Amino acid sequence: MPLADLVLTPPHSLLRQSWAPADMRGGGTINADGHGVGWYPQPGAAPVRHRSASPLWTDTSFASWAGAVSSGAVLAAVRSATVGMPVTESANAPFLDGQWLFSHNGKVTGWPHSLAALAETLPATDLLTLDAATDSALLWALLRRRLRAGEPAATAVSDLVRTVAAAAPDSRLNLLLTDGTNIVATTWWHSLSVLHTGKSVIVASEPTDERDWQPVPDRHLVLANSSTLDIISLEDHR
Repeated sequence: MPLADLVLTPPHSLLRQSWAPADMRGGGTINADGHGVGWYPQPGAAPVRHRSASPLWTDTSFASWAGAVSSGAVLAAVRSATVGMPVTESANAPFLDGQWLFSHNGKVTGWPHSLAALAETLPATDLLTLDAATDSALLWALLRRRLRAGEPAATAVSDLVRTVAAAAPDSRLNLLLTDGTNIVATTWWHSLSVLHTGKSVIVASEPTDERDWQPVPDRHLVLANSSTLDIISLEDHR
């Protein structure tokens, strides 16, 4: 599909959610602090990424070419920056490593002190090369280390959420990870819905249209690809 058909043109598209979100769970009122889109030019290819610190509705350049670029797998995000965190291009999802694209919707409470002990488990080079001084960038570094060590994606994501929630209670930890074929996502005190047709799947913080979207219960793990969908309690996935 063209990127525009996913990100810009649906009735409640990500574009509309950037200035008129319906369910922010107390995380702000508008997503004006940047945006990003990552996509796979073809199956098996490394992803391409476009990020900006400006609101999505001001990015006329992206709007001019989004209808001409098609992909079978896309991860897109808009950002409402947590107070005290930088508003820079590199602070925006998707974060990227090899075949992986990652985003975090939510907030780590007590940042940065609550995650200091977890940060100490990372190599110094990982800390020195964080995309930005944000909770989301650190979550990505922690997850990326697990993936590079060979942990299955579902295990790495679910274990990380439980570990961070224990260190920083009351955090909002909706994580989304894809390799262009499979999607792993979590709900932890934030909204998430899934639209699965049997031939395609969309996982989104808010439904983008009037089709039959399925809300994902809180504290659940979503495992999906174009043909299958599983929604599992995070307490049951170890």
